[in-house]
Amino acid sequence: MNHALLPSKNGATLPKKYEAAKVALLECNRIDECKEWGDKAQALASYAKQADDKEMEKTAQRIRARAVRRCGELLKEIEKGHGKNQNNGGGAPTKDLTRKEAATQAGLSKDQAVQSIRVANVSEEDFEAQLESDSPPTITNLAEQGMAKGVPRYEQLGMTKKAFQAGMYFRGHLADMAEQTTNFDPQDVVDGSTPEERKQILQHIETIDQYLDQLIAKL
Repeated sequence: MNHALLPSKNGATLPKKYEAAKVALLECNRIDECKEWGDKAQALASYAKQADDKEMEKTAQRIRARAVRRCGELLKEIEKGHGKNQNNGGGAPTKDLTRKEAATQAGLSKDQAVQSIRVANVSEEDFEAQLESDSPPTITNLAEQGMAKGVPRYEQLGMTKKAFQAGMYFRGHLADMAEQTTNFDPQDVVDGSTPEERKQILQHIETIDQYLDQLIAKL
């Protein structure tokens, strides 16, 4: 790949589907359809569902993580120290960009370039498994995993892969549950459930209690 003339991100074009998604989100943010609904109960239910829907956030996280990783993969194609004069076809010698120069010209700061390379160091299998989970990791977390090239994060921490993933996913679910406890008044939950649904809630709570007792004993 010829890195001599890399465009800056300021003038770079974006995929058409990406641009369309941005426009749709901006339109959704600008116009509140529910506000005009005559049925306030339906509007309230819709707002509640929107407030609880984190899928768009997770999708945005995944898009950004993949973009950061791809930046790192492209930068890794340029060997460190690359940038010597090249002579193409006997003409005037040209100088390919160094990795640092390519990152700077593309509009990446030093920290962004380092971070993207570290994210690219995470194996594709681990990267995709984590990103497609219910609790996608942050860019910072992914970069930490890639600090030691070729060594998975769980090995750096002295953990098994199974334990590492279990801890990561469970912490995400636990954080979601903790957040939900602040969103719903217990009395409202009871009043808004049928007798059969209340029995199901009790069964779930008993299961959770048993699990938490085991977890607390091991912490």
